[in-house]
Amino acid sequence: MFDLKDKVSLITGGNGGIGEGIANGFADFGSRVAIVGRDEAKCKKAQEKIINNGGEAKYFLCDVASYESVKDCISEVNNEFGSIDILVNNAGTTIRKAPHDLSPADWKAVMDTNLTSVHYFSSIVFNQMKKKKSGKIINIGSMFSIFGAAHVPVYAASKGGVVQYTKSCAIAWAEFNIQVNSILPGYITTNLTDGFRKNFPEDAELVTSRIPAGRWGVPSDLAGTAIFLASSASDYVTGTSIPVDGAYSIR
Repeated sequence: MFDLKDKVSLITGGNGGIGEGIANGFADFGSRVAIVGRDEAKCKKAQEKIINNGGEAKYFLCDVASYESVKDCISEVNNEFGSIDILVNNAGTTIRKAPHDLSPADWKAVMDTNLTSVHYFSSIVFNQMKKKKSGKIINIGSMFSIFGAAHVPVYAASKGGVVQYTKSCAIAWAEFNIQVNSILPGYITTNLTDGFRKNFPEDAELVTSRIPAGRWGVPSDLAGTAIFLASSASDYVTGTSIPVDGAYSIR
């Protein structure tokens, strides 16, 4: 039921953090993994880790904010592995500024990476999935899809958009047997959050004290939920957003 053997998965931002945790989990369950990122050194390292563990992976360089780059990347994945069965839109970035301090360039940079790229990849891969009448799309949102955030307002706006886009695609593509869902990570230890923990240790400790599970998550904590949503176990699950946050969002 949870077997991903011979399934082709494409994971944006699969070279680190949450994306790498999901990539490793998919490989463990038999998927051939296309790791998509911009940093070639990180991509190589993530690829080698999967291969050394007995899995199959190849990395592809891509600027997820460029439609032409996305098209070329998907074409390369198709040439290497065949059509894509599972798409994980995970690539993300943030800028820590108050709303009134955000420049138009700040806003565009985060929106293009976090939200526009989701549409680029999903809309192109949809055409492959439609032909097969089968497909799984998993969008990585955030607990800030639920909450506002004074210090990362454009990140929160982009991740809120991810959830609404997920719902819209789920409705539009249900007739083609394509399931579209999102995962909402809580506070996860990654390169993206390291700066916050180092620069604001007292605030980080306050966060930890609010998490009923008593700890920050790690990337592998997301793998199980992603495997469920990528497998036949979730064939009647679509349009949902699943928090993976140690119960932070319900407290």
